[in-house]
Amino acid sequence: MKILYGIQGTGNGHISRAREMARAFDGLDCEVDYYFSGRERDKFFDMACFGDYQLGKGLTFVTEQGCIQRLKTWHQLDLRQFRQEVKRLDLSCYDVVLNDFEPVTAWAAKQQKVPSLSLSHQAAFLHDVPKANESVFDRLLTRYFAPTQYQIGLHWHHFNCPILPPIIPCFDIPSRQQQPFILVYLPFESLSQITDLLSHFQQVNFVCYHPDIESQSQWQNVQLKPLSREGFHHHLHQCNGVVANGGFELPSEAISLGKKLLLKPLQGQFEQSSNVATLAMMGLAHVTPSLDVTTMRVWLDSESVGRVKIPDVASEVSKWVLNKEWDDLDALKEELWQQVEFPESVAEAMSEHYPESQYITTTPSLIKSLVK
Repeated sequence: MKILYGIQGTGNGHISRAREMARAFDGLDCEVDYYFSGRERDKFFDMACFGDYQLGKGLTFVTEQGCIQRLKTWHQLDLRQFRQEVKRLDLSCYDVVLNDFEPVTAWAAKQQKVPSLSLSHQAAFLHDVPKANESVFDRLLTRYFAPTQYQIGLHWHHFNCPILPPIIPCFDIPSRQQQPFILVYLPFESLSQITDLLSHFQQVNFVCYHPDIESQSQWQNVQLKPLSREGFHHHLHQCNGVVANGGFELPSEAISLGKKLLLKPLQGQFEQSSNVATLAMMGLAHVTPSLDVTTMRVWLDSESVGRVKIPDVASEVSKWVLNKEWDDLDALKEELWQQVEFPESVAEAMSEHYPESQYITTTPSLIKSLVK
């Protein structure tokens, strides 16, 4: 099978997920080419696993100081170039287009009638999952930004819908004893605002990764780090908490390691608002609408609720894709959710909200309490 894999390049979550899929496809009976859009080539890093990937401009959003700027986004859209990119992309040699919210490959597949399959967190919002501040624009964006013939949504719970668990890295970094520092990754926020917030907690050590940092340095109680996948995962394993925006991939990795979370959603971004509302409902994160000193102080004194065990979803999905039975997700869904294990408090909360759930794995102590 020959696959074209289209990946949205805005932010790093889609790319991190694609890296795991690239690992899973490696060694299987298939050939995979990769197509990215959404940022300039010099803004990508750690891309060796994708080989000689293709790059388009695509469609993306303008963000400033933690908010989506819709007017500026509209003005920077080049729909004429987008249509040309879609028209120029020849899919005649591909059996299927795999898509992670990338519009050029999705629309090219639709026009050229090539089978297409979404594998994304955004696809989960096509179902009845928790949503916050969803507008008509958001519903249209979810459905038509990167439309595909088949969809696989990824989320932290199945919500009794055809949804799979998150795709997270199979970490090759040995587990180390937790260290007394907080990892901060707020790429859509101003670096000066971040350091101003962290300066109020001189007794706490922070490691901050940000796209505006060009070289490593120390500022008061904060280690400032340029973006690095290997370095970031090293600190993610060692930290005792993570401060981040409301994306999907980093919180997924953090809860799989049992890290406590403080999340500040990107304002005007329905997906991030929905994400933080979901994690708060599950008891897996604290939420703040702004970089707030009081909320940070309360969160710093809190404890993690425990680790969410997530299986190797990428390996199972890659084999499922090659089987070509794309309209039948039931068996794969059941197999994967049976391997997910939630902390007891989370399992109790989700059983309360979704009493008909079939796939929540509970701890023995909770099973005993339910029997009583």
